[in-house]
Amino acid sequence: MNAPHQNPPTLSDGVVHWLTSGTRDERFIDNIFAQMCIRLQQAGIPLKRSTMHIRIQHPQWLGAGFMWSDGMREAKITRVDFDVIERSEFIGSPISEMMDGATELREKLEGDPSLGRKHALYDEMRAKGLTDYVVWPLHHTLGKRHFITFATDRPGGFDDAHIAALKNVLPVLALVSEIRIKNRLARTLLETYVGAHAGELILAGATRRGTGTTVRAAIMICDLRDFTKISDNWPRDDVIDLLNDYFDAMSEPIARHGGEILKFIGDGLLAIFPLSQPDACANLLHAVSEARGAMAALNERNRSSARAPLNYGIGVHVGDVMYGNIGSSSRLDFTVIGPAVNMASRLEALTKQLGRNVLLSRDFAEQVEPKFELEHVGKYEVRGFSDPIELFAYPG
Repeated sequence: MNAPHQNPPTLSDGVVHWLTSGTRDERFIDNIFAQMCIRLQQAGIPLKRSTMHIRIQHPQWLGAGFMWSDGMREAKITRVDFDVIERSEFIGSPISEMMDGATELREKLEGDPSLGRKHALYDEMRAKGLTDYVVWPLHHTLGKRHFITFATDRPGGFDDAHIAALKNVLPVLALVSEIRIKNRLARTLLETYVGAHAGELILAGATRRGTGTTVRAAIMICDLRDFTKISDNWPRDDVIDLLNDYFDAMSEPIARHGGEILKFIGDGLLAIFPLSQPDACANLLHAVSEARGAMAALNERNRSSARAPLNYGIGVHVGDVMYGNIGSSSRLDFTVIGPAVNMASRLEALTKQLGRNVLLSRDFAEQVEPKFELEHVGKYEVRGFSDPIELFAYPG
């Protein structure tokens, strides 16, 4: 009976075993990558520099790069934006060749530079004394390819045993990296579509319909004025650009000051500032002030292209909200509900009627006076509430 075929041993067998069995408790691929490079050195492979390039699904970034060089304990992480493929740093680079379908790229750097590949990266590596450089794809499931590079300063470059050992690592590294990248992708998608805090809760297992917690929070609801008219008269792409610019102006200050945007509803948004955070109500007004400035800057840009200025209304209240899963048996929404949310929505609707951009309830105003100068507007009937509500405007 023939013995089962075994691959010949390589210098990296111990590293492969570690990747398989020793990384189970490591959450981040950049830490695994850096430790792998160090272990490859310790195994006798003259590794001087290594990079890993991954494509990610993210609203702002095309991908990320991890770079390790001799002496580093941690990898340096670089985010890559979508415009990179149009820049000289990418055009003609090793990664662009690999993305065009190459299955291996190797460049001996000791030879005459005029005879080698032409790109600034090769010149930089020669200047650092590197002698050999190789790039391979990391194959993930469903045809996805990421890339890894290795370089050495050993005279003569990598020998055949070194190359065999590095290739030996690739299949296991592909499996280990795919698990971490998909975990990160799940987190990123949840942060993108439901917010960071809700995403953490969902990943922690808060997925059962009807489950939730009561949270005391400041609630902010914002709405764009005359959007129906705009959407009826503007070209579709211009409407999308307008909405994105408007949401950027409103959302970035909210995130900066600790608020959480729970949803975009057409041309409106719902955000909360949990009172578990110090100065949550004050932070909400700081966010409103910054958003007001960002909207003014946006309107100035719109004016230069002959577009009418954008107007908005913001309603703010504070109270207890139910925070959790609501929906059908197969489609859930992680959101907040309760009378406090309804109140904020009614106040936002009143902003147009009363000619104010920002209306605050008495309950909220009491949380921020006298730190902020507020304008007393009076008591008004609010649909769905039996007693008139005392309102304040925030001019700041």
